Amino acid sequence: MALISKIRNNSWLLVVLLALGLGGFVLMDMVSGQQSVFGSRRTRLAKIESRVVDVNEFNRVDNIMYGNSSADVFARRDYLFNFYIEETILADEAEQIGIGVPKEELIDLQFGVELSPIIQQRFTDPRTGQVDRNTLNQFRTAIQNGTLDPQRRQFWAIQEKEIITDALKRKLTTMITKAVYTPNWMLEMLSQEQAQKIDFAYVQVPYDVVDNSEVTLTDKDFEQYLEAYRAKYWQDEETRRVEYVVFHVQPTSEDSATLRSAIEALIPAFDETQDDSLFVENNYGYIETNVKKEQLPPVIADTVFVAPIGSVIGPYIDQGEYRAVKILDRKIVPDSVRARHILKRVNTPQELAQAQRTIDSLKNLIETGQAIFDSLAVAFSDDPSNAGKGGDLGWFAEGMMVKPFNDACFFEGEPGELMVVHTQLGVHLVEVTDRKFINNTEAVKLAYITNPIVPSEATQARVRNEALDFVEQYRTLEELRAAVAERPDLSMEVSPPLTANDYAVGSLGAGPASREIVRWAFGFDPNTGEPEVGEVSPNIYTFQPEEAYYADKFVVVGLKAIQEPGLPSVDYVRDEIEPLVLNEKKGAIINQQIQGKALEAIAAQYELEVDTAKNVNFGASIIPGIGTEPRVLGWAFVLEQGQRSEPIQGNTGVYVLKVTFKSAPTPPTNLALFRSTAALSARSQIQARLIDVLKELSDIDDYRARFF
Repeated sequence: MALISKIRNNSWLLVVLLALGLGGFVLMDMVSGQQSVFGSRRTRLAKIESRVVDVNEFNRVDNIMYGNSSADVFARRDYLFNFYIEETILADEAEQIGIGVPKEELIDLQFGVELSPIIQQRFTDPRTGQVDRNTLNQFRTAIQNGTLDPQRRQFWAIQEKEIITDALKRKLTTMITKAVYTPNWMLEMLSQEQAQKIDFAYVQVPYDVVDNSEVTLTDKDFEQYLEAYRAKYWQDEETRRVEYVVFHVQPTSEDSATLRSAIEALIPAFDETQDDSLFVENNYGYIETNVKKEQLPPVIADTVFVAPIGSVIGPYIDQGEYRAVKILDRKIVPDSVRARHILKRVNTPQELAQAQRTIDSLKNLIETGQAIFDSLAVAFSDDPSNAGKGGDLGWFAEGMMVKPFNDACFFEGEPGELMVVHTQLGVHLVEVTDRKFINNTEAVKLAYITNPIVPSEATQARVRNEALDFVEQYRTLEELRAAVAERPDLSMEVSPPLTANDYAVGSLGAGPASREIVRWAFGFDPNTGEPEVGEVSPNIYTFQPEEAYYADKFVVVGLKAIQEPGLPSVDYVRDEIEPLVLNEKKGAIINQQIQGKALEAIAAQYELEVDTAKNVNFGASIIPGIGTEPRVLGWAFVLEQGQRSEPIQGNTGVYVLKVTFKSAPTPPTNLALFRSTAALSARSQIQARLIDVLKELSDIDDYRARFF
């Protein structure tokens, strides 16, 4: 009671405390979270120079541009992120040097004669190879009238940024390439290198003449090798390696027997059905037409050409699945046909219905004699390549047309018969006008029902539990390696160096599970935190084949090593460079054994032959009979005719060579032409490297791994 009395007497204090509490919550919400009024680092995907890229913005653009794309999600994110970088750094460069893309030019790039490569790529009809001007003009009209729907308006706004960025890149590249100049002395040197030919005799002593047991490698040897090739092994960003064991999921004999029984149970109904198309569709099968003997697996190739029409063969195994096949028809197929068609293109379900009605009406007009095919093709066909020819496609061989069209013409249609055919292009009214029979090849029409041989859920669960047991029992890589060593069916694998944004891991390939492994290794898994070297992930990683609904492997992973930016440590790259360091040491031993000896003596010493390379050109990367050996090539061209080289340590062994012929240097006959050729080569390198160089000179902070 005393406490309540005090509160009543000091009620002002309670009000103040409540106000402070509420104010604290409001302030916390203002300065944190995705909707912070002061901005938040929580949603910062990247900082490119002074531009901050928010993850919500990035995901919105990704969804607008690629939401319906079947492209790999990780590859498309990389592409989009690189666009953000290019857009930012090119805009900065353009502002500094005073170039831009004015409105008139932008309109021309989108709708004019000189279309942007981006427009050309996205609006090209894959069948004709030409830009679909009709669709492009529809966009233009809708933009001008303000009737473009919001989603397409957003798409077009982002696409405009892509077009501007691409145009700026091409302008900047052109400015730089126009500044390329090759002085005469360099042209003469390059001309001589390309024109001069040499022949040389050589002996190659392979490294394996020295046994591995004769060589002792120390850490100093590795360090010296890394220092000698520091440019090759230098890392600009942190990398990590993981070590892992794969538990493969294979169907058991019980799984296989169950799947075979399922096919066997369907065969009686398959044999009796009167609607083969519906039956195979309901049982995930398919129909093939125009199948020739050489196109069939040997297990059924002979039978389907002698068994009665309507027979069912199977089950049999082909391409990793049980199959049963029904013979629907056999006939001699023409070697080529001549046909004509009327096409109504289709892009939406509404257009499909309208196209079907139009084609049915045209078919009726022709069959009732109210119109002729040629006139209707000119008036109604959406195929501009042959509409003016009455729809005539001329003669074509099997396989030249898309499959439904091909099958209709070669297997189903008789001359003069009108057929309605659906393809990815739209709805066709097709008439075969002539056929040629030369080889009289028989083909068969087959209906299949199939059942993939995949592991059952019980088998998947058993292997998954096995992997889980490993994770629970072996919490360090040392323990995991010891356990795997006792299992002849398992082995440890080591990944190549991984960066924080990689989504492929060694033999595991690319995909969501590989990406999660990388995120764990770099400490971006929100449930596990930062791992230590030697630690095994508490997760198992599930891999499944593309477009499949079962797991084919479970992976247990540990963090093997961390390498900071710079020259890697010996331990980090020891396995990678050990064969190369070993060859360096072997080369030194061979060098001592052959120093000062003639080619014939060296060949006799190792029971080798003296070989000859002829017409060797300095500009070529490959030496005839030898392959890619840049050190050998360099030595060959600094020697004079008759001179012998010192031992040369190459990629595959130690070489000693003697120049037997060296043509005299000749000045270029057409310096202007050679200057143009040399400039073209330099310009192509600028085009390939310009953006990479600008990226290297830019301040880019990449936080993508925090989010995906």
